[in-house]
Amino acid sequence: MLFAVSMTFIDQTIVSIAAPDIVRELGLSASGMQWVVNAYLLSLAAFFALGGRLADLLGPRRVVVAGTLVFVISSVLCGCVPKGDFAQTWLIAFRATQGLGAALLFPAALAVVVAVFPVDRRGRALALFFGLSGALTAIGPLLGGWLTAWTWRAIFWVNVPVAVVALVLTVMARIPDRRRDESLDGVGALLIAVGMGLSVLGFQQAAAWGWDSAATWGCIAGGLVVLVLFWRYEGGRRHPLVNLAVFRDKAFTVDSLVLFFAMLAFVPVFFFASVYAQVSLSASPNQAALYLLYFFAGFAIASQWGGRMLDKRGARPAMKIGTALGAAGFALWAGKLTDLSMHDQWPYVALAGAGIGFILAPASTDAVNRSIGASYGEVTGITQTVRNYAASVGLAVFGTILTHNMTDNIVSTLRSRGLASAEANEVAKDIAEAVTGNADAQQPTGGGATAEVMRETMPSVRMDFAEANQWVFYAMAVALAVGFLCALRHPGDRGKAAAGDEPPTAA
Repeated sequence: MLFAVSMTFIDQTIVSIAAPDIVRELGLSASGMQWVVNAYLLSLAAFFALGGRLADLLGPRRVVVAGTLVFVISSVLCGCVPKGDFAQTWLIAFRATQGLGAALLFPAALAVVVAVFPVDRRGRALALFFGLSGALTAIGPLLGGWLTAWTWRAIFWVNVPVAVVALVLTVMARIPDRRRDESLDGVGALLIAVGMGLSVLGFQQAAAWGWDSAATWGCIAGGLVVLVLFWRYEGGRRHPLVNLAVFRDKAFTVDSLVLFFAMLAFVPVFFFASVYAQVSLSASPNQAALYLLYFFAGFAIASQWGGRMLDKRGARPAMKIGTALGAAGFALWAGKLTDLSMHDQWPYVALAGAGIGFILAPASTDAVNRSIGASYGEVTGITQTVRNYAASVGLAVFGTILTHNMTDNIVSTLRSRGLASAEANEVAKDIAEAVTGNADAQQPTGGGATAEVMRETMPSVRMDFAEANQWVFYAMAVALAVGFLCALRHPGDRGKAAAGDEPPTAA
């Protein structure tokens, strides 16, 4: 299962490193490249609940195999994108089907791990699962930088050998495949996919459309309305896609809220820290990846401690420690961003990673332990939907904060160097779009005197970008602080074995 999910974790970060090369070779627009990144997360958010439910109905082993095949075939097709006018549509479409494969694969793989470990050992097992798979996310930028030096297409093709190993090991493991004799709620699946998809789309496109756009708020509000309809529809179903009764458990609701606020920071930090390193620290893609390893060093160590703490004392202590450490770590990291030195920042980067590490496995495991009738696929589908929805919201909101503050800072810098107000605004807007679209923002924009001013002011622009990022990282600290307040509401009891929970078989 670790081999299977490693592909989905690596692909959350590997594409950002290769983005400039993809843009140059295929001639994508900045917004088009953002869609290539977002299509994956959008599809994940829309289909995670369906993937979890299918794992219960068809058996997790079957869904793991199906998800792996969908994911790896989509990866190959992403790498085979032809040049020309059709390139952008091709790449976005198969990034979306990649997300569908991951949405099928991850809840089913997690359900397998949960099913073969008894309740009193799940903490350590899932801490190892999340710790190793999270560390594999750090490989994404490193692997992306190395493969991109050959060809950016290899970042998709690298999934093929991983998928082959995963499929072989799945067959060899002889995983027991428990199935539930219930019907699939097709209407519910459609409603949640549309609701999640529309609202996430609104958040993702807010930077391009603007927060004052009717399209932005139409998508967000429309998606939320559909989700409310989904909630009401599910309440009257005999076999719903999501058993809403699980939210009557106060601890499950708290676990979901803590995961939401933690994930507001966890996935976005890859993007913002990577771009900060390349723009403000003038780091290469590989150096940016090494910068992120500080985060994962703290994450990997803390995830193991969190798992042991969960098995001995329950989820509440680990979540309280994690949210407090995370809030402190992100706040201290934000304060050091303007030092423009990796060496000065690493303790705070590792502290922020440790905070997230203490949270993810305990909160996720405690939520799963409270599943109804051992419907592990369904509950993992719910928790992963919450996590990916939060990641999409975080990327959109923090991206807007970054763009707004960066534009203001750069305009002020350029005007102090003699550029006219209108010209300074235009140049600042170009730089903001290039950076938030993850294009090569270090190239001066404009010609003649403008280009000359840009070359002279790049050191100041790097500091402007660092100062703008401080707002983002302080916002992440606030998100973890709210998560701490939620963790205080956890009742502190231990999740019991759900009805129908059976000891692991010999397999």
